[in-house]
Amino acid sequence: MPEQPVRARLVDVAREAGVSKATASKVLNGRQDLSVRPETRRRVHEVAEALGYRPHSGARALAGAGTHALALLVPALANPTYVTITRGAYQRARDLGYLSLLAEDFDGQEADEAFNDLVRDGRVDGLLIASARPGHPLLDVLLRSPVPHVFLNRAVRGSGRNVTIDVARSSITALDHLHDLGHQAVGHIAGPPGISPSEDRKEAFLRHARELGLSAAPVASGDFTEEGGAAAVRALLGSTAGGRRPPVTAVYTSSLAQAIGAMAAIRDLGLRIPEDISVVGNDDLPIAGHLSPPLTTVAMPLYELGAAAVDALVAAIEGSPVGDVVVPTEARLMRRGSTAPPRGST
Repeated sequence: MPEQPVRARLVDVAREAGVSKATASKVLNGRQDLSVRPETRRRVHEVAEALGYRPHSGARALAGAGTHALALLVPALANPTYVTITRGAYQRARDLGYLSLLAEDFDGQEADEAFNDLVRDGRVDGLLIASARPGHPLLDVLLRSPVPHVFLNRAVRGSGRNVTIDVARSSITALDHLHDLGHQAVGHIAGPPGISPSEDRKEAFLRHARELGLSAAPVASGDFTEEGGAAAVRALLGSTAGGRRPPVTAVYTSSLAQAIGAMAAIRDLGLRIPEDISVVGNDDLPIAGHLSPPLTTVAMPLYELGAAAVDALVAAIEGSPVGDVVVPTEARLMRRGSTAPPRGST
């Protein structure tokens, strides 16, 4: 088996060029504030080319200008939705020669703490914002910043730089499935008020419920967490003491985590899934198939969403006009054991 070539290192370039490693790094990263003679710069570049040296993207991101690094801000790493989006963004960034940095937007965190240091120091070339919400301080920061950026998943109305999917397709797919099973009273667990994809999903749910002629379509809101789903389903179901039938026979949630919490709360109320209540979750991950019972979900193109956001951002970095992008959306029903015809139906 032929011996693999050894990749040239920065220290090799510095030694051959007769400069320090720090000087070689700054020259190769285009730092213009470095006081070296033009012939020294030229010699460093010639040596790097002769040795076939390629800067590591991680080191380049820490060094400054021309980083080929992107920063992705997500609202919560615990939200399974963003696991898939982040994977799509990371893979596409790597394919395009960019390093992808990840930050979590904790509640109450100032936008300056999240990104300003990275932007001011020139450590990133662009920003992927997945945590935009009304009143977020980052929106004001971005108005004053020239750094290229796009909003993904959570759109900012009127920004002209949103990368989204048609979330209405999820509500339509879930309701069609439950209606086909014979359910006439279906509840929806929405996300917190003001979050654009959740609002769009809720509006589509209510609109399609009217089109299908459902007898009841109540909505309760909750965080995109297990606790949020549990609290919201208790609000939807109310008291079921004394054998009283629940007011809905099926529930459609706005996130996978909400569905997991809702299933636990339904069992705590003494109800069975799917005999008493059917459950459909939005978005799909392998864990859905390992719940008890396995959870029916609507799979959305989240991986493709992350990849498309990177494509749009890199195009903006390279000088192309910025515009809204809607990823082609095919909602796929992943039918499992958490849905069945309502009790007593034929």
